[in-house]
Amino acid sequence: MHKISESPMTPDPSERKTRRKRGKLGLALGVVLAAAALLAASGVLSRQRSEAKLAQWTKAQALPTVDVVTPQRGTKDQELVLPADIEAFYEAPIYARVSGYLKDWRQDIGAHVKAGQLLAEIDAPELDQQLIQAKHDLASVDADSALAALTSKRWQALLSSDAVSRQTADEKAGQATAKKALVEAAQANVDRLEALEGFKKITAPFDGVVTARQTDIGALINAGSGSGVELFKVADTHQMRVYVRVPQADSDQLIPGMVVKLHLPQYPNEVFDAKLSTTSNAVAKESRTVLVELIADNKDGKLWPGTFAEAHFELPPDPNAFRLPTSALLFRQHGLEVATIGAGDKIALKPITIGRDLGTEVEVRTGLTPEDEVVDSPSDSLADGDRVQLAETGQPTANSPQTASRTLQASPEE
Repeated sequence: MHKISESPMTPDPSERKTRRKRGKLGLALGVVLAAAALLAASGVLSRQRSEAKLAQWTKAQALPTVDVVTPQRGTKDQELVLPADIEAFYEAPIYARVSGYLKDWRQDIGAHVKAGQLLAEIDAPELDQQLIQAKHDLASVDADSALAALTSKRWQALLSSDAVSRQTADEKAGQATAKKALVEAAQANVDRLEALEGFKKITAPFDGVVTARQTDIGALINAGSGSGVELFKVADTHQMRVYVRVPQADSDQLIPGMVVKLHLPQYPNEVFDAKLSTTSNAVAKESRTVLVELIADNKDGKLWPGTFAEAHFELPPDPNAFRLPTSALLFRQHGLEVATIGAGDKIALKPITIGRDLGTEVEVRTGLTPEDEVVDSPSDSLADGDRVQLAETGQPTANSPQTASRTLQASPEE
């Protein structure tokens, strides 16, 4: 038998084992390197996406986010409450027409009096003496006038027989005429003093209530309203005049005959009706208000002169006006404005004029349309042309009806 010898090209079993181990290690290293490369690429892509999202979020945050409201057409019934002053229908301060001392007073405050009823009496001794003197002066000039008339008559008779000259007869006739004029003047003086004597009795000028008495028995009385104080004050209270100052903005809604409710502090559970009688037809420059006069019946006498009241005006709604929250108003140098959303989500400032203040809302009379989107609670820094984004509402807007929402305030997760 021949022995077969091993070929020198045949690897040793231990070497083959080493080679297999090296191959496995290389393969594993390749897999690890490939995985590391994939992981690095994934990290780079993830970082790029995060950076893009962050840039998008930063850009979105640079735009102000605003809420919008839509003007509501028509206004609600508005109760306009204003302070009012109640005055008597007629009220007269009574002064003395003659000087003297108060002899007696007959009526005190709160007394209901009739026209011509005696209120007080003045003792005026100087006036009494002047009247006596005037009467004597009248008697004297009356006697002189009678004598002058008789003399003139006699001289006229002598003139017919040419016993006296015409010049002398005419002089006697002139003297008689002058004496007659003196009699008339003296009579007028007596009548004047007798009229003043009548003013010693102070009487009520009309039916009413004595609301003031500023004198007492024995007080020195000076005639006239310039130097003397008022003795009494009488008020006619069967009806009352109520004066209210209404703001100029509401003056166009005042209608003669409209009923106004009066609330008085002393009668918390009662309401008194008054009717609008007239207005001053003028606006006071100091307050920009119109003076309004109301008339209220006062048969039960509960309304007193000088009383404060609250006048409640029921103003009709204005169908042509818009209602807008007061938070949407901008007070700028040129007046009231609102910020609206224009084309391209840019701010468009619009000047407006308002009517009544409804509390949380105001009436906008000019400057808005029903399609306007008005920014609510706008920032004072908003300017014309600024671009904004809308807070999410979930509703389409007038400027982009095709979208379900114009709000897209970005967040880092998007």
